Amino acid sequence: MHELDAALAGLEPGTLALEIDGRRASAYRSVYFDTPELASFHLAAHGRRRRFKVRTRSYVDSGECNLEVKTRGGRSSTVKDRVAHVAGDERMLTGAGLAHVDATLQEAGIRGIAPQRLRPTLVTEYDRTTLFVPSDESRATVDTSLAWILDDRRLELPRVAIVETKSGSRPSAVDRLLWSHGHRPSTISKYGTGLAALRDDLPSNKWNRVLRRHFADGRTTSTSSAA
Repeated sequence: MHELDAALAGLEPGTLALEIDGRRASAYRSVYFDTPELASFHLAAHGRRRRFKVRTRSYVDSGECNLEVKTRGGRSSTVKDRVAHVAGDERMLTGAGLAHVDATLQEAGIRGIAPQRLRPTLVTEYDRTTLFVPSDESRATVDTSLAWILDDRRLELPRVAIVETKSGSRPSAVDRLLWSHGHRPSTISKYGTGLAALRDDLPSNKWNRVLRRHFADGRTTSTSSAA
């Protein structure tokens, strides 16, 4: 995290951080849903053109929750559809939620997925800070306190941050700043990479570089209560 602090210290004057109720970091929790055969995971792991993710995302501090469906269709463009979800039911898909998932997948041309077969598969937790750079109107999110929960196992990466820059087709000021500190873009999916890290029986070639460089020092613990 010292490297991140050093890099962000070079942000240009005027850079803004989103602040909610006096907090610059907001706690997020996502529950990812997949079929028993892990169709969503395998489509991503093998780089299939048409693929999807289904998750509930809880904004822990406010208590709000959304159901999100991310799809990538025939033109390789990613679309995220979001609807409100019942807070406290983050591990369940309601009838309305299942209908939304089905309609979104059909619209994206993704066939053969029965939404009623989706099950909660992986939980992710992290704290997010959102930055805005006025000079080029770019945004960046910085996720820290990263954790993944699979059944009774919890994987934490306390010394790793995920920085995602959002500036369209041109490199942003944050991109250039990270490059100057030796950081290059990496392919990562919180769902795919996290599940591959916790299950060594799954294919991980797509994320091998990230797993070797950033997950090797992860801390895995049991979340089950002692008898």
